[in-house]
Amino acid sequence: MRGGEGSGKTTLLRLLAGDVPVQAGDLQIGDVHLAQNAAAYRQQVFRMDPRTSAFDAITPLDYFKTVQRQYPGFDSGAVDGLIEGLSLAPFQDKPLYMLSTGSKRKVWLAAAFASRAAVALLDEPFAALDRKSIDFVKLLLQGAAGHSTRAWVLAGYEAPADVP
Repeated sequence: MRGGEGSGKTTLLRLLAGDVPVQAGDLQIGDVHLAQNAAAYRQQVFRMDPRTSAFDAITPLDYFKTVQRQYPGFDSGAVDGLIEGLSLAPFQDKPLYMLSTGSKRKVWLAAAFASRAAVALLDEPFAALDRKSIDFVKLLLQGAAGHSTRAWVLAGYEAPADVP
């Protein structure tokens, strides 16, 4: 999804995540309707506000444990590879408030991939990332494009090259 600032990209992601009340219609993933079972719906949607400070006191590893409790399909075996691919190893034991904007975004991206949620909503996923991390995330998204069990919605000012 592409659009300028203030065009509603983040609001749409929040709506799809069930964080904003639906004014009309219904949000449904598989057989699960948001209005009928909000908790089950939200277990199928990963969205993290990249500006949040809600987790600042914990480390990335503790954050991954939090995400694991929320998402039944969480792939804990993928975390080490995501930490390596996103160059997060030096930061995994530091509280999130000590991390740069780009490093925090890497933590959120690693959690999105490991969550195995049916729908992942990523707001400006490449902002503040280094080239190596951008290439790694693009590679993961290219691999994900071949799977029909998960949907990825990326919102940004411009569509990145090489992302299906």
